[in-house]
Amino acid sequence: MTDIPMNTMVRVAAHPRRDIGLKARYAAERRFRIYGMLAISVGLAFLAIMLITIVTKGYTAFWQTTVSLPISFDEKVIDPSNKRATDPTVLIKANYPKLAEKALIAKLGINPDDKPSILKLKGFLSEGARVQLRNIVAADPSVIGTTRDVNILAAANLDSAFKGQIDLGVEEARRKVSDQQIAWMNKLRADGAMAEHFNTGLFSYGASSRPETSGMGVAIIGSFYMMVIVLLLALPIGVAASIYLEEFAKKNRFTDLIEVNINNLAAVPSIVFGLLGLAVFINFLGMPRSAAFVGGLVLTLMTLPTIIIATRAALAAVPPSIRAAALGLGASKMQMVFQHILPLAAPGILTGTIIGLARALGETAPLLLIGMVAFVADYPKTPFDPATALPVQIYMWANEAERAFVERMSGAIIILLVFLMAMNITAIVLRRRFERRW
Repeated sequence: MTDIPMNTMVRVAAHPRRDIGLKARYAAERRFRIYGMLAISVGLAFLAIMLITIVTKGYTAFWQTTVSLPISFDEKVIDPSNKRATDPTVLIKANYPKLAEKALIAKLGINPDDKPSILKLKGFLSEGARVQLRNIVAADPSVIGTTRDVNILAAANLDSAFKGQIDLGVEEARRKVSDQQIAWMNKLRADGAMAEHFNTGLFSYGASSRPETSGMGVAIIGSFYMMVIVLLLALPIGVAASIYLEEFAKKNRFTDLIEVNINNLAAVPSIVFGLLGLAVFINFLGMPRSAAFVGGLVLTLMTLPTIIIATRAALAAVPPSIRAAALGLGASKMQMVFQHILPLAAPGILTGTIIGLARALGETAPLLLIGMVAFVADYPKTPFDPATALPVQIYMWANEAERAFVERMSGAIIILLVFLMAMNITAIVLRRRFERRW
């Protein structure tokens, strides 16, 4: 072996052109890292801005202003002819707003003969007081002739003013709340009769033209029905199709065509599935519009490609050695798939299913086309009754002109985001819990 002179080795190691190339590669790597960190920072910044905007505008929707009033359930107002024993509808038709107005007049110390002041009370209490008091009497008619403290909802404008969402410094003509109403509000606040309470109605009320009595109860039930239908239909059909295509179907042009179409369907805009549901389920099959069952069928069609693709990827990720070992021990192909491959692929299947359900929960466009944008105030008893969904309710509130609906829209977005986050976290937990490493 020929020895290389030391001065020659030094010259090779210290070649200037090679040093320049090495420095350039290191510099390119540093720039790439900086670009990556910058991209992540920009994305997180926009996400933070979005979440902060939604939370700051919507957290007040979880609190509702009420006025505590001693309501005198006067029999002369509710049932002056004493006919409720023979005609129960008397209790439904009674003038309940008059009871709330009389209690408010007494609370504020207004002279009952002061007509101008009494006229200014209009719009102070919610018109939902009629239903609120009527339900109390209908549930327990023995309250007639007694006096009970009841928390009456304040009107939407007073609720916004009480929460500080209305600039009270501008002139009265430019405000929806008069100076007299502000003075009464401050008096009731000082007396402790006007305060904010947790807004349970946001989760229990149905659709309403009044913001203070609007809620997501019908939308939550409708979304629940649809998610159950999607889970019962999309999961077994999607898993069965995936198993057949991945494990049993022969590889030919026909199966290749099916795979291409499934991948294309996963990228089709959701509104196209809405058009399909309108044409097939409603116009051709005559199913009811605005029904959660039809919405569930449409979302099932939209979710199927996602579940099939995720399930096939989970099945393909199982090592071939497990298949060979099962078949080598005498198991049939069916036993190999359902007793060995499917349990090992379960984490990926669950993840794909939950992600598909989360996507379906947030869809709006296909539901608008099948009529789920209808004004529905009553709870749907079955999936075939008229209903709406959470994203559709948000869309409807976004189109309302009153300021208080914006607050409820943001609150509904917070609830929808919580549901979506919970579903995605569940997918991550289930995947890590059942994941097996080979």
